[in-house]
Amino acid sequence: MERILIIGAAGQLGSELTLALSQQYGGDHVIATDINPKALEKFDFCKTAVLDIMNQDAVRQLVKTENVKQVYHLAAVLSATGEKNPLFAWQLNMDSLLFVLELAKEFKMEKIYWPSSIAVFGPNTPKVNTPQYCVKEPNTVYGISKQAGERWCEYYFQKFSVDVRSLRYPGLIGYKSLPGGGTTDYAVDIYHKAIAGEHFVSFLRADSALPMMYMPDAIKATIDLMHAPREQVKIRSSYNLAAISFTPREIFESIKVHYPDFSISYEPDFRQAIADSWPDSIDDRSARADWGWKHDYDLKKMTADILANLPEYMVNF
Repeated sequence: MERILIIGAAGQLGSELTLALSQQYGGDHVIATDINPKALEKFDFCKTAVLDIMNQDAVRQLVKTENVKQVYHLAAVLSATGEKNPLFAWQLNMDSLLFVLELAKEFKMEKIYWPSSIAVFGPNTPKVNTPQYCVKEPNTVYGISKQAGERWCEYYFQKFSVDVRSLRYPGLIGYKSLPGGGTTDYAVDIYHKAIAGEHFVSFLRADSALPMMYMPDAIKATIDLMHAPREQVKIRSSYNLAAISFTPREIFESIKVHYPDFSISYEPDFRQAIADSWPDSIDDRSARADWGWKHDYDLKKMTADILANLPEYMVNF
């Protein structure tokens, strides 16, 4: 039986993507892996395995034993966390990607998915409607690793015909898992604080606009890209992806419609400099033209959906 391997399944994106893939292909076809055994307890709908992506022998054995034909490689050290330990972030982010690409070449896998990020852009990038092709020059180790990873993905496609696909995610917002150390994670935590009746302290300025996306749209984009015919995937570095852009003040105002007593203050920290180097909005016309990308959620619709569903999940955090 051919199987799909998800590396780093317990993260914010992986948690929901694993469920979506299991619903689509059946749990027996999906293997959720993570380095944290306890985190795997929530995946009772598919196969699971404790896996350290840096243990190459273990990864190779799993791929061989389970006849893995597709890999979703989601394990990474994110932006804010990476700045605290840049050498480790570089090692994990880059070495793991190169190993997965080598495995794909060796075992002639069908497809590889690897996420990139708006972190590839830097302070000299056009900030409004950032184009697919432009100056990047990222200034975080996370962004540098993603830029390098994009080049490696395109290289393996061109040189070895590895069918690797990628999206430059904006900030991702979901309610089914906790934040994972990213600069845009304030937009997840703020909903938790509102429902708990707590004051929220934003580590970004009130007017810091960043591209964002609700998790259902991110899952849809990922699966749509992976289902697209090979010839329609014309960009093999990583596609720009966009949905909505907003500031901390704007998300706060959208929540106050539902929680009038909710309060916020602003205390920018080191993450402000990271946010200032990223775009305000993204031009994703290539994704929309090549494989029909279209988002469903705006800020108002997203806030209403999160506030309706998050209380059920908060008891499990």
